[in-house]
Amino acid sequence: MPSDTILLFTRNGLGDGPAELQAKLAGIYLSLLNQSGSLPAKILFYTDGVKLACTGSPVLDQLRLIESQGVELILCKTCLDYYGLGDQVAVGIVGGMPDIIEAMEKAGKVISL
Repeated sequence: MPSDTILLFTRNGLGDGPAELQAKLAGIYLSLLNQSGSLPAKILFYTDGVKLACTGSPVLDQLRLIESQGVELILCKTCLDYYGLGDQVAVGIVGGMPDIIEAMEKAGKVISL
């Protein structure tokens, strides 16, 4: 994955299946991404996607590992506030829509998951 690639999580998991399956798929995806040695520049989280980076998420270990390798994780503040999760952020930084727009504009490729 080129270093100017951005991943975008807008769901609390991957796909449109049952919540348990979405969470399982997200965990598998992030684990394999870690193992690939080819990480994105940033991962952006908004709408339901912010829940992946909050307390209780089943993918926190994978996200912490990705972050420890220099990938910037940005969570939408408006979305966190909407869901009442502002005090439950467990990984990444809280940003706003301007941060998300800037990251997308600078990206060579944006992959929405």
